[in-house]
Amino acid sequence: MSNYTKYVKWLGGGLGFALGGPMGALLGFILGSAFDSSEAMNQYDPNNPRVSQQYGQQTLNADFTASLMVLCAAVMKADGKVTVGELDYVKEFFKRQFGKEHTQEQMHLLKDLMSKEIPVRDVCQQIRQYTDHPSRVQMIHLLFGVANADGHVHSTELEMIRNISSWLGVMEPDFESLKAMFVKDTASAYKILETTAEASDDELKKAYRKMALKYHPDKVAHLGDEYQKDANEKFKAVQSAWEQVKKERGII
Repeated sequence: MSNYTKYVKWLGGGLGFALGGPMGALLGFILGSAFDSSEAMNQYDPNNPRVSQQYGQQTLNADFTASLMVLCAAVMKADGKVTVGELDYVKEFFKRQFGKEHTQEQMHLLKDLMSKEIPVRDVCQQIRQYTDHPSRVQMIHLLFGVANADGHVHSTELEMIRNISSWLGVMEPDFESLKAMFVKDTASAYKILETTAEASDDELKKAYRKMALKYHPDKVAHLGDEYQKDANEKFKAVQSAWEQVKKERGII
């Protein structure tokens, strides 16, 4: 089976919003006329209320994955070089999520995306329109993981992720919370909990409960089981931050 056929089989299996707009234009450079003939494109009718509700209110797995691949490529290109560590991180991530065969397909797609000019802001605006907030937060967490694959988040990568976060409509406190999970400083635990060292013990307890609810893996259950591992890591980071603060303050 050719790489072209594999792309169509993978992408055509569930894409909705990504077949149109800047995402569709970008992927169209790679897939050519596949969009015009794919079953997903033929079935997608934005004027159909049932289909519009399906694509407007629920993030489909294929849409999320395609969006993530495009944004991964943008972050990896941000510092002007793509490291082996970054490629290995993405490869291992998708291998855990989808298995070896699908990973090969996606890495071929990523390689092609790396050679294209990516209209990041336009792509983010399209993703924002069709994707719920917990899923967009999940994307930012994954992008930080890619940037940190070599053990350091480069300043240009950080700036790219910050811009992506803003264009996706992710709130600044959420961005800072996710950033603190990868870019450590003395206030990281408090930033993860979206609070400060000046907060009272009761305020910290409330902050922890709020973040535990916000980052609970069930919030992105609609993305499928393959994304639950990363969602759990994000949730555990909140729990770890809370345990650190409790220990430092002697909170029982």
